[in-house]
Amino acid sequence: MTKPAVRVALLGCGTVGAEVVRLLHDQAEDLTARIGAPLEIVGIAVRRIGRDRGDLPVDPSIFTTDALGLIKRDDVDVVIEVVGGIEPARTWLVEALRAGKSVVTANKALLAEDGGALHDAAAEGGADLYYEAAVAGAIPLLRPLRESLHGDRINRVTGIVNGTTNFILSSMDSSGAGFAEALEEATALGYAEADPTADVEGFDAGAKAAILASLAFHTRVTAADVYREGITEVTAADVASARDMGSTIKLLCIAARTVDADGAESVSVRVHPAMIPRSHPLASVGDAYNAVFVEAEAAGQLMFYGRGAGGTPTASAVLGDVVAVSRNRLAGTWAPSESAYAKLAIRPMGDAITRYHVSLDVADRAGVLSQVAGVFAKHDVSIATVRQAGHGDEASLVIVTHTARDAALAATVDELRHLDIVRSIASVLRVEGDD
Repeated sequence: MTKPAVRVALLGCGTVGAEVVRLLHDQAEDLTARIGAPLEIVGIAVRRIGRDRGDLPVDPSIFTTDALGLIKRDDVDVVIEVVGGIEPARTWLVEALRAGKSVVTANKALLAEDGGALHDAAAEGGADLYYEAAVAGAIPLLRPLRESLHGDRINRVTGIVNGTTNFILSSMDSSGAGFAEALEEATALGYAEADPTADVEGFDAGAKAAILASLAFHTRVTAADVYREGITEVTAADVASARDMGSTIKLLCIAARTVDADGAESVSVRVHPAMIPRSHPLASVGDAYNAVFVEAEAAGQLMFYGRGAGGTPTASAVLGDVVAVSRNRLAGTWAPSESAYAKLAIRPMGDAITRYHVSLDVADRAGVLSQVAGVFAKHDVSIATVRQAGHGDEASLVIVTHTARDAALAATVDELRHLDIVRSIASVLRVEGDD
């Protein structure tokens, strides 16, 4: 016998929200069978009721501009939030969770800035908080970290988690275009927003890195803890240099567990462009796809791959969470809200162990290479390879280092800038994935 409907309030009806409505309608029979009860949308909160939303299969009377009033209704069991932003979303979701209403959200910015408040409210209200859609769209990633690998020890998570920047860098690699041209193409194809700042400056990837690190290392990590660089300074020359080294450039999110000599553990979380060898599993991830490489002690190396953005993939992840929280609700239970027992310290970027690729324009005269090498040695940075080419009274040096503390590498580059033999530092990129 089918149980009474699970009643759903939807906050937001843009690209993702509209697709959630369509999928709930088109797959109603299957969803009812999976849950054991039908799903019923009892209200949709929007900014403007009169906006044209196409032929959505819902009664127009359920639209409202009063999101908080909708959440507080007694006939709401589950709240789906796809509005985004910090406020008023935080207020809405805290209210819902404290009232014992399950929440499904795709709001990576809010989770990265103040996920702790949501988890605390979920624990207080005895409610589910699910957010698979917040990172990597339809790719099943967060639940494996949260549940499947809960008995393992994760040491490192490396990923491509922003489709816009991956499309841009892939285009630069395949065509030789510069950043501006590749961004223009991404915008024309709908991969980049009219204002692409959140993507190209790494804010989007940084928020996702914080969420991944929090789950992987059982520690509350916020966006403010993540070191962040975007891709706006990556040039066609950088991409060509990477190609000459048998590498490609990707915007990576890297979350790693580190253990000091005294046995103290900490977490390093960073987002920045990096050269990776073409033999690395992430190197072949092109177009607007996402992929995340997880390294665990018992499970070994795992890779999650697929489309990481778009209305339909994100709505798919939302519905997966809705099924889970609805089944929990019918069973009178809920999933553990959060695992943050480890409380590991956040390691500053300067302490991260990295490698550098440094391209210098220098005076073409005797003794230049030894003088440059002396600066590296002064900061205890070992040089792995050097390529030198002369042109007129100038020369170019391309230096790749061995691993060292990022602070030592940064100090080396800063001192090089002040040498009279160095005309300019053409580029500085980190190198990952070949150790």
